Amino acid sequence: MQTNKINPEDLEFEFRWGQLLNKIQKTIGQRPKDLNGVLFLIGVQELGQGHKNFTKEEKQDLMHIAICRVLSKLGFYTLVGTDQDGWPHWELAKPLPQFDLLEQEKLLKNQVLEYFADEQIF
Repeated sequence: MQTNKINPEDLEFEFRWGQLLNKIQKTIGQRPKDLNGVLFLIGVQELGQGHKNFTKEEKQDLMHIAICRVLSKLGFYTLVGTDQDGWPHWELAKPLPQFDLLEQEKLLKNQVLEYFADEQIF
């Protein structure tokens, strides 16, 4: 009979992620449904133009900005500047590791947690 051992590090990680979602909910009045919702909020924060109605393409661009921003701390992306509309542009600095979807999500979540801690948003 195989027993599933619970990794204390995973429990701590999920607890910290849940705490972040709760803090976001208290701040904006709505709990993000998933990682993409949190990435969207980071993108809006990084754009620095406040809340407005974004097109579907702009929402995708905001999530890309967020991914680049949170992965920049690990050296994967470098900010190269902003365009005439104030949108930041990033350049791939080194190849991203080949992860499966769960590993990608965990890496991004971890970097999101680091982002909020570094930026002292809460």
